[in-house]
Order: sequence, then structure tokens, then C-alpha cells
Amino acid sequence: MPSKEPKAYDGKRITVTYDTGRCLHAAECVRGLPEVFDTGKHPWVQPDGAEPEQVAEVIRRCPSGALQYRFADDGPAEEPDRPTTVVRSPAGQLVMRGDLRVTSADGGVRTETRAMLCACGVSGNQPFCDHSGACGGD
Repeated sequence: MPSKEPKAYDGKRITVTYDTGRCLHAAECVRGLPEVFDTGKHPWVQPDGAEPEQVAEVIRRCPSGALQYRFADDGPAEEPDRPTTVVRSPAGQLVMRGDLRVTSADGGVRTETRAMLCACGVSGNQPFCDHSGACGGD
């Protein structure tokens, strides 16, 4: 199933967005800042639980790009990795980091800095991996 519009969690100095259709539960966020990302709380994202720069640094660890951020004061946006890299994960997904233009199944083009793309063709959220296929299934 395709991703819905990402959910926004507004803090005083940073907004975190979360795209459930792209999350692969790598848990980089939960391990990195449990005071901000706590699946036992509602809402599970508390952007004001740490300094905005710390929140942004942990979000950049999210391999799928399901988590994104923007600073409230028009601070620096996430810079893409240079050079762009493409690595096949042990489960078969294509893990991409850099200045990316990703075309979705409906023909829309998204600018991304991080993405995990489906390599098996079974994802319901093409071209993003959603763990529904043989190469990334749970």
C-alpha cells in the first residue's frame, strides 16, 4: 500500500515528519534518542525532548528516509551525502544516500537524501521498500 502523507510532529525549533509506509524499523531513532523517539508514548515522537541539532543528527541515521526534519527558523536543511552511494543490504534492498530524485509508481518525482528502494518488486509502496516482499520480508 502506498505511503500516506507523512505525519508531522511539531516542536518549538524542529519539526519531525514520519512516513509509515517507508519505515523499516531499523530503530536508529529509538536507540539514538529514546527521550524523543519512544514507541511506548503517544505521540511517539517528542521533538522538544532534545536539542534540535541532536534530533536532526539521529534522523540522518534513518536508512529508509521515513524520518525527515526541518528547522523552525529555516535553519540548514539536510545536506545530501556526497558522493551519492548505493549499497545492497543483506536483505536485498538498495540503500541510497545522496542527492536523489526518486520517481514513484504514480510518476511523481521526490527529492530525497536517503531512501531504501525495493529490489524484489513486491513492495506495495514502490519504489520504496516496505518489507512486504521476499527480499525484505519480516
